[in-house]
Amino acid sequence: MGPWMNIAAARVLVLALLGGTPSVISSSNQPSRRTPIVEVFERARDSVVNITATQIVEIERRVNPLENFFDLPGFGPQKQRYERTSLGSGFILHADGYVVTNAHVVTQAARPKVIFADRSEHEADLVSIDERHDLAVLRIDAKRPWRAIVMGRSDDLMIGETVIAIGNPLGYEHTVTAGIVSALNRKLTVGEDVLSEHLIQTDASINRGNSGGPLLNILGELIGINTAIRGDAQNIGFAIPVDDLRKLLPDMLSIERRKRLEIGLRLSSRGSPKVVEATGPAAAAGIEPGDELTAVDGKPITSDVDFHVHMLSVSRNNKVDIKLTRGGKFMSATLVPKAIPIPDGAELLQHKFGLTVRILTPKEAKQLDVDGRLLITRVERDSPAGRAGFVPGLIIFQIGNDFPSDLEDVGLLLEQVRPGEKLLFKVYEVQQMFLRVLAGALVAR
Repeated sequence: MGPWMNIAAARVLVLALLGGTPSVISSSNQPSRRTPIVEVFERARDSVVNITATQIVEIERRVNPLENFFDLPGFGPQKQRYERTSLGSGFILHADGYVVTNAHVVTQAARPKVIFADRSEHEADLVSIDERHDLAVLRIDAKRPWRAIVMGRSDDLMIGETVIAIGNPLGYEHTVTAGIVSALNRKLTVGEDVLSEHLIQTDASINRGNSGGPLLNILGELIGINTAIRGDAQNIGFAIPVDDLRKLLPDMLSIERRKRLEIGLRLSSRGSPKVVEATGPAAAAGIEPGDELTAVDGKPITSDVDFHVHMLSVSRNNKVDIKLTRGGKFMSATLVPKAIPIPDGAELLQHKFGLTVRILTPKEAKQLDVDGRLLITRVERDSPAGRAGFVPGLIIFQIGNDFPSDLEDVGLLLEQVRPGEKLLFKVYEVQQMFLRVLAGALVAR
């Protein structure tokens, strides 16, 4: 043997001379099978959820008396629909049970459920939906803290960097795929006159069912929300940048919109929760731009999402105890939310669209097994609703991007609607064996 032969090679040669079979020799120098992708999946899997929802599947059909409702520009004929279970993906945004997914996963869904990697199922309530940006926020009962995904950023993405997608493609739960960022700032027309911009293009394998699931970088941070694929191509998928989600969350989780309480506080959407703007009640409490929030009502605040989620639990007449730092000094402030008068939803429905409604009783809603609560009892003949073919007995379940459950919600939705403005209405028509969903735009008068 020459002096260049190492010990491992000598051992293999000896075994061969003796007729033995060389065995695999473990070495600390061998590459590890635990790749960064494995580690990302293991860290993120408990934050990723599958979403099942009973959706309405349509069969085109034209039936009186509502066929004129679908003769509006941008809408086809009336469609008869039946229920099916649809699949999508999502992720835990906050430990209190807030889940983000695509709007198109839950837009026409009834009774959505969230399923975790351990197969546990939880019914979810719709908190907010933004169909224009294809995003929705759900909430499940927070009986325990949920593991939230780690939020990253998308303004520093590099073309060619590794990305990982986790989701529910074609019903195969918690599937992980990997690829690269193929391009940035793509535009894509999605649905009726909806243009999505700033999209991340990736070649990570994405299929139907991945919608709403996370796109992660190699550090396991959320950089995008998978939203669409090119059906006529292979491995061309698109994701909404996480920075777009960050910008929209303050409105989607707004206490002003959700609870009609003014706080006058706007925080930075990235990094520590620093005050960007303080007006009204926040200014009256002594809070100033540049202050950094550390706790609200004794709960630590590490991001603007923490703050918005906590504020959604605040009721009228509650005083909010805020801890903050200013110039390195610890300070306290007491913020008193100011009630914003709620307009009369019933009056606005009648005045703008010619509809008279009442709230379904809990017993009626249970018997009908519907999420909508607004029963149309009268339709003014020469009104936007009357000309569109509305009739008494229909149940309104969606107005615009929201799902009103009472007349206060309706008032908040219609307050800013101006004459001539189009607004989407979706209603149930109750049949003996199924529900028919009707959708169209009404023009406010």
